[in-house]
Amino acid sequence: MADKNDLTIAETETIEEAFRRLNANMLGILFAQDASGRIVGAVTDGDIRRRMLTGITIQDRVVSCINRNFVWAPTGGPREQILKLLDQRVHVVPILDGEGRLVDVFSRELFNLSEESEVFARARSPVRVSFSGGGTDLTHYFVANDGGAVISATIKMYAHATLRRRSDPTIRIYSHDFRRTVEADNLAELGTGGDLALIKSVVRLIKPTYGFELELSADFPVGSGLGGSAVVSSAIIGCFNEFRSDQWDRHEIAEMAFQAERLMLNIPGGWQDQYATVFGGFNHMEFFSDQNTIVPLRLDPNIIAELEESLVLCYVGSGRDSGAIHRDQKARHETSDAVAAAAKQKEVTRDIRRHLLRGQLLECGRLIDEAWHAKRKLSSKISSDVIDAIYDFAKQHGAVGGKLLGAGGGGYFMFFVRPFERYQLIAALEQQGHSCSRIMFEENGLRTWKSRFPSSTRQDAIAAVQPKDH
Repeated sequence: MADKNDLTIAETETIEEAFRRLNANMLGILFAQDASGRIVGAVTDGDIRRRMLTGITIQDRVVSCINRNFVWAPTGGPREQILKLLDQRVHVVPILDGEGRLVDVFSRELFNLSEESEVFARARSPVRVSFSGGGTDLTHYFVANDGGAVISATIKMYAHATLRRRSDPTIRIYSHDFRRTVEADNLAELGTGGDLALIKSVVRLIKPTYGFELELSADFPVGSGLGGSAVVSSAIIGCFNEFRSDQWDRHEIAEMAFQAERLMLNIPGGWQDQYATVFGGFNHMEFFSDQNTIVPLRLDPNIIAELEESLVLCYVGSGRDSGAIHRDQKARHETSDAVAAAAKQKEVTRDIRRHLLRGQLLECGRLIDEAWHAKRKLSSKISSDVIDAIYDFAKQHGAVGGKLLGAGGGGYFMFFVRPFERYQLIAALEQQGHSCSRIMFEENGLRTWKSRFPSSTRQDAIAAVQPKDH
C-alpha cells in the first residue's frame, strides 16, 4: 500500500494540501479523516474542481469537498467482493477496520496479496482388518513355501500426523497417545532408543536436512491388532514426503515403513500392514522372494455396504507383544501343524477373494472361521483360554465366524454375523464387558496434504498442541 499520509487527509486540511497529496499518490483519490482518525468520506480531483467552480479557493477546507457516500469494504472480507466493486462501480476501494480506520487500499492496478502463510504438512493413514492369510506374509514363510497371500481392507480409523519445518535444526516430537515429548538439538542428537523409538527410527531413515516439529495422534489403542505401527510410520513418511520435490511413490513409502520397523528396530512381523495402509481399500496381496504384488479388489458398493452391516469389531483388551508371537511362529514354522495351517490360510484366502467378488458374504463368514482355526495352529501364543472363551461365546450368540486381528494375544476380534442377528451379538458381548463398534470401510489409503496458517495465528496454533504437565 502507498504511504498512508498520501492516501488520507484530515477534513480540516486545506484544498491546497489535498492537491499535493493527490499528485503524490497517483490514484486520484484521498480518504478524509475526522479528528479521531475514522474515514468519513472520499475526495477526488473532480470533487474539488467542481466545488471550486462554485467559488471556493485552495485555502478553504477539505470538508467542503467530501463525498460521504463512498464505497468501501471491511477488513477480512471476501476478496471477490472487492473485485466486484472494482469491476462495476469504482477504481479504488478502501479497506476499513471495525472502527472505520484505513487498513489498506485496492485498485484495478494494485491488489495487495496477503503475506505468505506458514505451511504445515498433514497426513492421515487408515488401519486395516485382515480377512485371511495373516502369517503367510512373514518373510521366512513365503520364501520357503512358494509365496504368501493375504486379503485385507482399510477401515475408517486413522493415525494423524502434522509436520512443521523449522528454520533451525531443532527437533521436537510429541505423541498425544503416549503423552510423551522427545526433543533434540539436531538429528544426530535424536538417539535411537527410549521413548517413541519407532518414530525416531522413521525419522533416522528419512534423514531430514531441517529441524521440525512433529505431532502424532491415533484413533485406536496400542496393541489393537490393526497394524497400528505401520499406520503411524506411514503417516510420518507421508508428511515428510509433502516437502519433497521428487516424491516417493506408494510402494516406496510402504517399503520405508517396513524397513524402519522390521529392519532398523528389528521388530519381527509381516509385510501386509505397510501396504494396506498406504494403498487403502480392499486388496489381495501376494508375497514372493523377488516381489510383492498388490491387487485391488473392485467390489460392488452394495457388497461393501452389506459387508459393513455383517461385521462387528469387539475389543478384548491390549494384545501381547506381536514381535514375541512372530518370533514363536518363526521357531515353529517347519513343524507339520504350522506348515499345514499356513497352507490352509492360503487356500482360504483364495476362496474368500472369490466369494467377496461375487457378494457371497455368508460363505466368507464361514471361511473366516476356518482361517481363525488355522491361524491358531501357527503359534500357541496367538490365542488363550480367555480368547477362546470369547470366540465360543460369540458363536453361541449369532457369530458365523470371526478372527482375532493382528498377530494375536489380544486387541480386536472381527466377527461376521447375519445382519438381523447383529444387535443380539453386540448386546451379548457388551453384557460381558466388551466394547463393540461398527466397521466402516475406507477406500483411500495414506492421504497427505499441506495446510496454511496465517503468520498471525501460527503461534496460537502451535501453543494449542503443547503438552500439559501430568
